[in-house]
Amino acid sequence: MTISLSKGQALSLSKETGLSKVYMGLGWDAARPQKTGFFSRVLGAAAGGGDIDLDASVIVFDANGNALDTVWFRQLNGMGGAIRHSGDNRTGDGDGDDEVISVDLAALPANAVSLVFTVNSFTGQTFNEVENAECRLVDQNGNKELCKFVLAEKGSHTGVVMAALSRKGGEWSMTAIGEIANGRTVRDLADAAVRYA
Repeated sequence: MTISLSKGQALSLSKETGLSKVYMGLGWDAARPQKTGFFSRVLGAAAGGGDIDLDASVIVFDANGNALDTVWFRQLNGMGGAIRHSGDNRTGDGDGDDEVISVDLAALPANAVSLVFTVNSFTGQTFNEVENAECRLVDQNGNKELCKFVLAEKGSHTGVVMAALSRKGGEWSMTAIGEIANGRTVRDLADAAVRYA
């Protein structure tokens, strides 16, 4: 059974036996405008509701908050291949995950203790123009969804620090963050992300 996390809530993954490979999936849709007038119907996407190019990324930190690596659409592999990005989805069309970041927990070096996941609007559209945005952590062994977090907060922001996957004493936990931020790439969100390392 999937656990829906609230903003700020953490989930220990210690009960997940044999947890070694997971992925963080991000899904979203473009908000569709209310088409009430003649010009709205004629103009369609020009009146709003076009494609939204959100980008999922992850920054890997050590125990001192130093960034060890960043995986995003311009660098699809990191940490010696332990982290892999599925590639850039520029529209959000379709059901399910639009971008996926896979993590081989067993292959991460011991000094990689925190993975902070972010999402940003590369084209600069705000989260007022995004619907159905959510991230979910999935155990790749059996494709079992462990938890999900709905990014429901609307606003003029262009980025969100989504969640953190953290290791302490050999045990992993997932924390839903949901801090709004601004930026077109993960580099712009690095200062906000380090607070959760």
